[in-house]
Amino acid sequence: MIPIGTYVSQIPVAIWTRISMPMAPFLNQVNPIDYTVIKTIGFSQYANDGVQHTLFVDDMRVIKGDGTSPQVSAPKGLTAKGYEKHAILKWNKNPENNVGGYQVFRSYDNGVTFHLVGTTSNKNDTVYSDYITDNTASGTKLTYGVKAINDAGQPSEMSEPAEAFLKNFSDEELLDMVQEATFRYFWEYGHPVSGMARERLGSGEIVTSGGTGFGIMGIISGIHRGLITRQEGLERILKIVNFLNNADRFHGAWPHWMNGTTGNVIPFSNYDNGGDLVETSFLIQGLLTARSFFDGENLEDSLRRKITSLWESVEWDWYTRNGSDVLYWHWSPNYEWIMNMPIRGYNECMIVYILAIASPTHPVSASLYHTGWAGGNYLNGQSFYGYPLEVGWNYGGPLFFTHYSFLGFDPRSKKDAYTNYFNNNRNTALIHHAYCIDNPYNYPGYSDSCWGLTASDDPDGYLAHAPHTSNDNGTISPTAALSSFPYTPKESMKALKYFYRNLPKTWGYYGFYDAFNQKRNWWATSYLAIDEGPILVMIENYRSALLWNLFMENPEINSALQAIGFTYDPFAIDEISSFNKHFELIPIPSQDVVYLNYLSDQPISVSVNIYNSTGQLITTMYQKLFFDQNSKAKLLDISSLKRGLHFITIEGPQLKEVLKFLKD
Repeated sequence: MIPIGTYVSQIPVAIWTRISMPMAPFLNQVNPIDYTVIKTIGFSQYANDGVQHTLFVDDMRVIKGDGTSPQVSAPKGLTAKGYEKHAILKWNKNPENNVGGYQVFRSYDNGVTFHLVGTTSNKNDTVYSDYITDNTASGTKLTYGVKAINDAGQPSEMSEPAEAFLKNFSDEELLDMVQEATFRYFWEYGHPVSGMARERLGSGEIVTSGGTGFGIMGIISGIHRGLITRQEGLERILKIVNFLNNADRFHGAWPHWMNGTTGNVIPFSNYDNGGDLVETSFLIQGLLTARSFFDGENLEDSLRRKITSLWESVEWDWYTRNGSDVLYWHWSPNYEWIMNMPIRGYNECMIVYILAIASPTHPVSASLYHTGWAGGNYLNGQSFYGYPLEVGWNYGGPLFFTHYSFLGFDPRSKKDAYTNYFNNNRNTALIHHAYCIDNPYNYPGYSDSCWGLTASDDPDGYLAHAPHTSNDNGTISPTAALSSFPYTPKESMKALKYFYRNLPKTWGYYGFYDAFNQKRNWWATSYLAIDEGPILVMIENYRSALLWNLFMENPEINSALQAIGFTYDPFAIDEISSFNKHFELIPIPSQDVVYLNYLSDQPISVSVNIYNSTGQLITTMYQKLFFDQNSKAKLLDISSLKRGLHFITIEGPQLKEVLKFLKD
């Protein structure tokens, strides 16, 4: 026990005070401390004055030597960029080896008065996200400065200042902001040797196969949004593909985790040191999307050929375990099938069966989709909070079920023997939204703006959070609502705004942190590739359908869907919900003519198609039909149609609606 009072005469109340203590008293104990295995430093009250005192401790460091260190220079190259509630700072790494971190200062008066707003504790830190908790107005000017700290905790001179301005963001600007921040995780934090996505912030050499598949799609989104050039994205994905070609594989399948430098497998669990077919599927989904995107010559042609080679070398049929009627998740050269995990729905693994059936070299029979994927406890048929679920868990399960397999696979306007997955996914997200409004366990924070349960970090570790299960412990994961943008744009945007504007601790340099639990006053500071990727990709699919369109361009995919039995389904989102309608039909029922009325004033050109009740296209009435405030009603001649139920689809830029009518 070493009295702190020996080294400081008085600690002022409510003021941070730096205290320096020599290590010699700790080393000269009767039982000397082994600093290679130290886990905890304990504090106890030494004063015996009958009063309980509270001591706050932060930023503990052990400095080698006598506690002195040469002065370091002021950081250079500081830049600042303002958003609505935060600013992003970047600077050049200091050249000195004795830098211990940096201090960040903010000024509201053009640099006359600076206040310390944050510190970093790593000499390699050259970025900082400063969230402004003050009630500052749009247009507020912020002036920033940065100091380097040497190993003894002594600051340098202040850097040259940098300025940023806050401004109110539109919905589109908020989406740009979230995509830009989330993109940084894959671009700036990608493994320096392989380019692969690291498993999570701080995971070092561990890279993840599935998360890299998500990240590849995110890089394509980054090119589309102008965050990087096409050439930069091409070079990064080539680096990843070259690494994958030499990494450990097991009958063509990659492991869940690999060493990002060597490509050697890192066991995910005791027996999981071989191929992981689910992670491989998430990776292939991203690679096939890239194959469609990079459609040029030279290096782009080389990339396509390399991706095709990787795709064709996955032995999907091996993972039927000697020809059974189901695919298996794992195989290990040491333990073979000891994991014994058949891949059955409903969960996140639908894409595995689509790819296995689509394989041009090692396909499995399309019958496995029904005997394997849908061969277990697949159907549901109940309604929850008024929303029907045709397949899946009661209350939908964790929301990542609706994301991972649908980053590339476009579920719109199609159905299999069981459901229309866009509708089912949308209803699942709406059930989560309704559940958080209902809040049956009275968790703090749950509301129509704060919703979404999925697998994520939580106060006790990691858990697949889901409604009305013991796995709901009050943890909200931003990826749940934000990755649901294509299904629930209104509800997801409300959640985005609430998280960003009202919960400062949810936001950091790479966007929204993994999770938070207000009952436990717990706020994650972690980022996971498999949670970051769906945010970036699904927001892009909501805005442009880019990744959906690219993945679905692969001819093998459509052939597989036909073999499975997917058919066109005009029962889309508009058959379930009537909000945000742009068109109506009158009268209903109709005989020879029907009026298509436009309910908005914005000019628009749309195509008009009519389908029968089985989803078969009957006629394309118009390829381009123009509406504006002066031309809002069009007469459609339906005299040639047979009697019965029909569906009319109206498609235009960022719009698709399905209306039904009865022909007498």
